[in-house]
Amino acid sequence: MANRKNGAIYVGSASDLPLRIGDHKQGVGSVFTRKYGCHTLVWYQRFESMSAAAQMERRIKRWKRQWKIELIEERNKHWLDLSGELL
Repeated sequence: MANRKNGAIYVGSASDLPLRIGDHKQGVGSVFTRKYGCHTLVWYQRFESMSAAAQMERRIKRWKRQWKIELIEERNKHWLDLSGELL
């Protein structure tokens, strides 16, 4: 989730991504997303298990900011909201 292109980036994992995105957009997802207005889904990846998703989340959180930006822009150069793909 992000608040704008090259802005604040939130990394998380969820067992029900559409529900979690709805929480973030309503400002109840997390303190960070509420504080920084991260309401745009700019990147996501599906996993076979929650443990694999949580492992990737922890790995990405340790990445340099530039690596996160590059990951987003490989798929979403203009930082568009991808949440519509999940419906």
